[in-house]
Amino acid sequence: MAKTIEQLSSGLIVGQLGLGMHGGGVGSPAQAVHDGDTIDVRAPDDFGIRFLGVDAPEVSARLPDSGPSDFPSLSSPRWEAFLSGDPLRNVRIGRGLKQHLEALLGPGVAANHHFHAQEARKGLAQMVEADRVALGQSKEEFRFFLAFAYEVMDGYGRFLAFIHPHDPARKLPEARRHSYNDRMLEAGLVLPYFIWPNIDPFLKARLASASLQGAVMSPQQLYDEANDPAAKLGRARNALKRARAQQIGLFVATSPLRLSPSELRLLVNLARGRGPNRWVIDLNDPKARLLHPEDYPAIPLPEDRLFVPEEFVPLFRQRGW
Repeated sequence: MAKTIEQLSSGLIVGQLGLGMHGGGVGSPAQAVHDGDTIDVRAPDDFGIRFLGVDAPEVSARLPDSGPSDFPSLSSPRWEAFLSGDPLRNVRIGRGLKQHLEALLGPGVAANHHFHAQEARKGLAQMVEADRVALGQSKEEFRFFLAFAYEVMDGYGRFLAFIHPHDPARKLPEARRHSYNDRMLEAGLVLPYFIWPNIDPFLKARLASASLQGAVMSPQQLYDEANDPAAKLGRARNALKRARAQQIGLFVATSPLRLSPSELRLLVNLARGRGPNRWVIDLNDPKARLLHPEDYPAIPLPEDRLFVPEEFVPLFRQRGW
């Protein structure tokens, strides 16, 4: 399937767009051009959207020996061999992280990950289809509403967003108007994956009157927001806690998820010589400090981790972290 914006094997991000719409059809160049440096365009192909704040098990992913377009399914014997073998044999990382990862590996990990990936995939498809039917809309009429945070697009050409069913007439019940990001967490089908500053769709509004440094909270302020049930972080964290207590989704008692998707990707990166590079904060500690990227296992629960990319660490240092 063609993508409107995609990343090539060279790393270059490219896009293909057509002349914008004018009236009931595609406009001419003269109609599409607004001024000498602005032109209206339309997307003839698909966009990808990466849900902010959550991380689902991988349906398919590149292995250390994969080529640019080789994304074997987690059901592949290649993944079973990798995860049940010794992928950390020649990896240079600290003892603590190595022991943490080694404890997660072994026979059946790939199959377990594949099972939960399929469950998450089916769960999201069912949510979207149920909303479309409830709204009485055809596939062509159904729309998504996107709320962006700090970054609009990632390095793979995907939108980064909180995604909702578009329901301006409010036909859906309140709970169904929430983002699919939140609803997948509530169903226990995904894990939280909080990466600053893409944690709040209202951060852009805050930045309108403050610098990016001004958007960095103090340790106490961040703790208060992360533990406020009315705030986005607090709601998301509580949703996962409920799913864990109910033993649903990834926490089903008979076969809980054994290896998180972020750690699966980390194992591949480590085999390629790339270690973790995001610092981490414990959202459950009002006196938290920035932890080195390799020390994230010191925060055992995923809903308590806030990851901070290296380029933003100086801003946190300036705010007393």
